[in-house]
Amino acid sequence: MKNEMNLQFSALSQNESFARVTVAAFIAQLDPTMDELTEIKTVVSEAVTNSIIHGYNHDSKGIVYISVSIEDGFVDMTIRDEGLGIGDVEEARQPLFTTKPELERSGMGFTIMENFMDEIEVRSHPGEGTEIRLRKHLSNSKMLCN
Repeated sequence: MKNEMNLQFSALSQNESFARVTVAAFIAQLDPTMDELTEIKTVVSEAVTNSIIHGYNHDSKGIVYISVSIEDGFVDMTIRDEGLGIGDVEEARQPLFTTKPELERSGMGFTIMENFMDEIEVRSHPGEGTEIRLRKHLSNSKMLCN
């Protein structure tokens, strides 16, 4: 049985931890390992931070959207914004690439996502925003039934 959650919130830095904890609480029903939970929380943090910093340039008028579904031991997440978009997705996915060096950004967000998830797909168009789709199979997942 598929279970889904949708979330939207203002593109404010202080909401990044809210997103991370909310997604972690939702997937806890699959009984992930501590490493899996940490990896998913890290990926959510990276994607949400990218939306806030790069998508909206810290403009609090933006909205970050997250949808998560769990089914058959898989976690599927989509993190989306309607911000500036990415001109060259392949360049942005290169390790150490950043458009915000003045903010001491490491340029490792996409690399971290790729290392922690089984699948990652990035769709973006300048002026239209960015959508990141992520998928991970949890090793010992089990659905808790009530």
